[in-house]
Amino acid sequence: MITVDLCTFDPGAAAKTPAAFAAVVVDCVEASWDSGADLVLLPEFTWVGLEPLVEPRTLRRVAEVFWGEVLPAVKSLLIRPRKAVVLGTVPFWHEESQELRNRAPILVEENILFQDKLHLTPWEAEFSPGTELRLWEFGGLRFAVVICLDIEIPEISVRLRGAGVDMILVPSATETLLGVERVDRCASARAVELGCIVGVSHLTGKADAGLIDENVGRTAVYFPSQAAFREEPRWNESAVYEGGIQKQRLTLDPKRLQIMRRMPQETNPSLLKKMPAFELVVG
Repeated sequence: MITVDLCTFDPGAAAKTPAAFAAVVVDCVEASWDSGADLVLLPEFTWVGLEPLVEPRTLRRVAEVFWGEVLPAVKSLLIRPRKAVVLGTVPFWHEESQELRNRAPILVEENILFQDKLHLTPWEAEFSPGTELRLWEFGGLRFAVVICLDIEIPEISVRLRGAGVDMILVPSATETLLGVERVDRCASARAVELGCIVGVSHLTGKADAGLIDENVGRTAVYFPSQAAFREEPRWNESAVYEGGIQKQRLTLDPKRLQIMRRMPQETNPSLLKKMPAFELVVG
């Protein structure tokens, strides 16, 4: 059994220095761990809240401060046995390509992993897309981090089919309820078609930063609509919040996923081994 906390986060947290901002994030994660969570998910662009605290106020400078100063300082606090955290996302300067990436730092026990966003919104003009989707293991389960708009892209779901993913974690940031709905409705579809659990964490609040000035969001979790999950709610969406930190806790039971995958007689799109050939006919 793995206990997961899905957290909204408000990047307008009162902080006068990058270290003070990082302390707010660390306190949020440690509070979840100390109360029984094994894994914590924070939203997309959590760390762009550093922008008003650095000079010059650019995304590249945020990247330099986070990866060069903040992460080295906090990783000793956030690397724990049998604990993991997806630290939202933060700009990353890719030296080889001379490009900014929207990157999710992932701390899994003593390991530091990452996932870059693959598809970018029109507002992410300063960023370049990532080129890899990583699968990683924790607690005997297989996870993927699929960032915001990426969960809306069906081609990503096609690539994940048959990969054995047990849970998809979706850090997200949207300005409007429509953005929240797009991400969450597609997250629900991914749970059905891939036979996995999908957890979403949205950014909330206001920040003095160009990319994330106003944000609304919630937490949400979606389970497969299969008999193994019949006795519990198969989706749980919190209220939509305009600010603050809220948490939703869920427990992953690997046995339910195993039972579902041993029921080939049940209608289940995730168990289809071969897609039939067909042609698209117009008219």
